[in-house]
Amino acid sequence: MVPRDRVKHILEGYDLDNLVMATACSHTSLQIFDGARKEGFRTMGITVGQRTKFYDAFPRGKPDEFFYVDSYTQLLDRAKELTEKNVVIVPHGSFVEYMSPRNFESLEVPTFGNRAVLEWESNRDKARQWLTSAGIEMPHRIEDPKLIDRPVLVKYDGAKGGRGFFIAKDYPDFKLGIDMSQKYSIQEYILGTRYYIHFFYSPIREDGYRLKKGVLELLSIDRRDESNIDEMYKLGAQEELKKLGHFPTFVVTGNVPVVVRESLLPKLFDMGERVVEKSLELFGGMLGPFCMECIVKDNLDVKVFEISSRIVAGTNPFISGSPYSDLLEPGLSTGRRIAQEVRYARDHGKLQEILT
Repeated sequence: MVPRDRVKHILEGYDLDNLVMATACSHTSLQIFDGARKEGFRTMGITVGQRTKFYDAFPRGKPDEFFYVDSYTQLLDRAKELTEKNVVIVPHGSFVEYMSPRNFESLEVPTFGNRAVLEWESNRDKARQWLTSAGIEMPHRIEDPKLIDRPVLVKYDGAKGGRGFFIAKDYPDFKLGIDMSQKYSIQEYILGTRYYIHFFYSPIREDGYRLKKGVLELLSIDRRDESNIDEMYKLGAQEELKKLGHFPTFVVTGNVPVVVRESLLPKLFDMGERVVEKSLELFGGMLGPFCMECIVKDNLDVKVFEISSRIVAGTNPFISGSPYSDLLEPGLSTGRRIAQEVRYARDHGKLQEILT
């Protein structure tokens, strides 16, 4: 982890009137660049190779400059080039996955958010400790795969966009799908509707849904299109399909906007509040955008099966705002909300509270 004193020293050498918002050219980069530009910042796209032509199709989402590297880990050796350009890194799921959480923690470039959250989010044991200690209901966990006695979801550690997740109904089913070279966890499979709740926590604002420190905002909600689990049911029984070599997977291919029934909103805000308050207690706080990945049962109980502590791809349908963010500010995206937080912190001398 980069010491806060080191980040403070780097920021002291920055031209704060010419900050550059940078992220990896993937995931949510279009809305991050668009949002930063709307708030008056220059932008930089970090990319491996030359596959950037598609940005020409989206001028408002194209970064002002590209920073080419041979691999994302090369950023560790080229951090000085970035700081000389007054860069602020905006992390997203793909960026952290490409570098690995450990390498990302070591990148000596001021980064939006608290990088201490990566240790808690990327480790499923610690993430479960965090959520359950906040009073959040989660699916039952099965420690020994030989004890599987109900449908379960097997998940690998880290942000992989659903790749490799699979359902098993018993131990033989588990053995058929498992990759023993990866660390995994087993949760009961809960029947219900899956919703992905996109929050934003600001420790430096005071107007809105107040917490002990700062405010909590709900920016949008989505559901996921997943290939090929969403289509396999049309072909018949999964057991027969497995015999033919077709295995259901949860690879995310797209995102669909959602508005939940209004009576659920108090419950969702209460859950978000408890998760933020516990994060402040455990590791100094999660700040900025985060996503609680939930299952709502038919009795309207809500269980959380995962948390993502940065901007998620499910916010991409809302580059021009959502039914929720429009009630904060018309046309507000999560990407723009990040840029607003950086601008507000800069203008009020609070950058060190939101950059690590």
